[in-house]
Amino acid sequence: MFSKENRANTIHGILLIALFSFAAFYIAEIPFVKSLSFSPLIVGIILGMLYANSLRNKLPETWVPGIKFCTKQILRAGIVLYGFRLTLTQVAAVGLPAVVIDTIIVAGTIFLGVWLGKLLKMDKDTSLMTATGSAICGAAAVLGAEPVVKCEGHKTAIAVSTVVIFGTISMFLYPILYRAGMLDALGDTGVAIYTGSTLHEVAHVAGAGNAMDPTDTLGIAGTATITKMIRVMMLAPVLVIMSFALAGRKKAATEGGTTQKSKITIPWFAFGFIGIICLNSLLQYLFGVDSVKEIPLNGAIEYIDTFMLTMAMTALGTDTSMEKFKQAGAKPFLLAGLLYIWLLGGGYLLTKWLVPMIG
Repeated sequence: MFSKENRANTIHGILLIALFSFAAFYIAEIPFVKSLSFSPLIVGIILGMLYANSLRNKLPETWVPGIKFCTKQILRAGIVLYGFRLTLTQVAAVGLPAVVIDTIIVAGTIFLGVWLGKLLKMDKDTSLMTATGSAICGAAAVLGAEPVVKCEGHKTAIAVSTVVIFGTISMFLYPILYRAGMLDALGDTGVAIYTGSTLHEVAHVAGAGNAMDPTDTLGIAGTATITKMIRVMMLAPVLVIMSFALAGRKKAATEGGTTQKSKITIPWFAFGFIGIICLNSLLQYLFGVDSVKEIPLNGAIEYIDTFMLTMAMTALGTDTSMEKFKQAGAKPFLLAGLLYIWLLGGGYLLTKWLVPMIG
C-alpha cells in the first residue's frame, strides 16, 4: 500500500478523506446541525455517501488504497484512542444497577437482532452489524465490529444509517416522555440509567440528558452519560466473543473440496481499547482530577480520535451508493425498528424492576 510506486496515490486517497473530514467538522458546528446532536462522524458518512452517489466514478482507482487505509488502520487506531474517554472510576460511580442493566441490554439486543435477522431472512453480516450498533454505542460500535465481521463497506454504512435514524428519534422522544410524566415511575436515577442504557449514540444520550436536566441538578444528565460509557466499555469483550463465534460460523474451502473452520480473528485493537481505559484510570488517579476532561492533553487526544473516526466513517460512505441501499431493501430498517421497540419497552421494564431491587 505504501510501497514506493503507490505511496503518492495512497496519500492522495487519505488526503481526500481528510479534506471531507475537515468539512464534516465544520458542518457539525452549524447551529441547526448541532441542535440535532449530529456528530462529525455522522456528518462525515453523509458527505461520503453524497460523494459516492455523484462524483465517485471520477475518482482515480489508484487512490482507492488510501481510502481503504482509512477504513482499516485509521479505524482501528481510532477505536483504541476512544478508550481515553473512559475510566474505571465511572463504573464505580454509577454502581451495580447500571452495569447489570447495560449487560442485559447489550447481550439481549445482539441475540435478538441475530434471531430476528434469521426470521426476516436477512444477510447475516448486516443483521449482526445492525444489532451491534443498537446494542452498544451506535456508529462507533459498528465501526469496531467491521474489522471482526469483515463485511462489505455498504453493509456497515446501512447499519450506521439505522442507528442514526432511531437514535435521533429517541433523543427527541425521551425528553417528551419525561416532561409528560410517563417516566415518573422510574425516578430520576432510573430515568438516567434508562436513557444511558437504551439510546444509541453517546451524542444522543448527551442530547436527551441535557434536555431533561439542563443543569444536571437532578443528576440525570451525568448519570445517563456514565451509564452510556459503561456500555461503550463492553465493546471490547463483545468483539472478542464475536471473533470466536464468527470463526465457527465462517468456513474456508480447501483445494480438496472439504471445509474447515476459518482462522479466529482476534481483534487486538479491542485489547488496546481496554488497555487505554486502564491507563486513563491510572492517569486520573495520578493527577488527582475528578473527570477525564481534566487529565492533561485529554481534550486534544479526544479531538484527534474524533477526527480519525470521522475519516473512517467518511471513507465507508464513499463506498456506499444508493444502488447498494436498494439491494439491501427495507429489511435492515425493519430489524432496527424492532430492536428499537425492544430498547424502548424492554429497557423501561428492566429499569423499573431492577433499579429498586439492586440499587
